[in-house]
Amino acid sequence: MRSGMIARKEGMTGLFDEDGHKIPVTILKVDGCQVVSVRTDETDGYTALQLGAGVRKINRTTKAQRGHFAKAKVEPKQKVAEFRVSKDNVLEVGAELSVNHFVPGQFVDVIGTTKGKGFAGAMKRHNFGGMRATHGVSVSHRAHGSTGQCQDPGKVFKGKKMAGQMGNVRQTTQNLKIVAVDEAEGLILVTGAVPGANKGWVLIQDAEKRPLAENAPFPAGLKLNEKPNESPANASAEEAPAETPEDKKE
Repeated sequence: MRSGMIARKEGMTGLFDEDGHKIPVTILKVDGCQVVSVRTDETDGYTALQLGAGVRKINRTTKAQRGHFAKAKVEPKQKVAEFRVSKDNVLEVGAELSVNHFVPGQFVDVIGTTKGKGFAGAMKRHNFGGMRATHGVSVSHRAHGSTGQCQDPGKVFKGKKMAGQMGNVRQTTQNLKIVAVDEAEGLILVTGAVPGANKGWVLIQDAEKRPLAENAPFPAGLKLNEKPNESPANASAEEAPAETPEDKKE
């Protein structure tokens, strides 16, 4: 089981395939997704990775959070989430994941928080049909009707579909297909709609009900660090013009 990623929903657009068919896609942006902490069986009783994404201002970070991020030697993060992983897919603290963690054609599950709709009636919230338009019904056309029984049991059961808060709940959309990834811009394009509003945080992970792509990187797709031979000092030395025999005479 590989780790997932934290991304921000940027909006929707459309792409055209080779046959000219338009594919609606959602744009997900990955911004500094790093490993903040590692959970192990020895210390925590389970194996997982705690990831952080985005950048939070220091004055908006609590003292406890500053110490937690300082221990991992990473910048304070706006969003923190945990992903269960197998022991062979554990990453080092501070490792930064890249969008190439997912490959085009792979299926993923996306978790987000739906848009809040406020207080809604039973017809809008649960798709009830409402009451009759006539034959004695006067002011209760959109009422949900009876909610309980008589003296036995004499109560309304928990979970009864009634009017109340609609939306603003955690929702998982399964089996979305990765259309393309842009490593330079840190973008992931997935088919269809993703729960939540624009600029909202979502969690992306491998689909549970689909086989993993064969070319998916293990244990994860990480950002490559700058090579030692490409440091600024070495680069300036390589770019310097070679000394000619005439220069040596002078």
